[in-house]
Amino acid sequence: VQLQAFGGGLVQAGGSLRLSCAASGRTFSSYTMAWFRQAPGKEREFVAALSWSTNSTVYAGSVKGRFTISRDTAKNTTYLQMNSLKPEDTAVYYCAARPFIIHRTAISYNYWGQGTQVTVSS
Repeated sequence: VQLQAFGGGLVQAGGSLRLSCAASGRTFSSYTMAWFRQAPGKEREFVAALSWSTNSTVYAGSVKGRFTISRDTAKNTTYLQMNSLKPEDTAVYYCAARPFIIHRTAISYNYWGQGTQVTVSS
């Protein structure tokens, strides 16, 4: 299984970015795809997750209402649309995958992408 995350960049506060996570190597119909982020000196934290079997979603409280996780099954790609970005959203964003149900803990995920940097300037 390979996950490739891309789409990060530098944006001003209040701006938007869309991250993409392209998955390959197996069928993901029964998988959960998630986004985590890690700021310098901080632990990796859960951002959002989507169950490919049920299309249900879960968000961290800090991003709910601003971020949207979605998928394109034909492209095996998961997206994270980030709106109203804040400086505290600055981090390396990682996509991750695990079979079946959604979990919020990083240790629960089997597969990880390489990370993409998001920097929000004030």
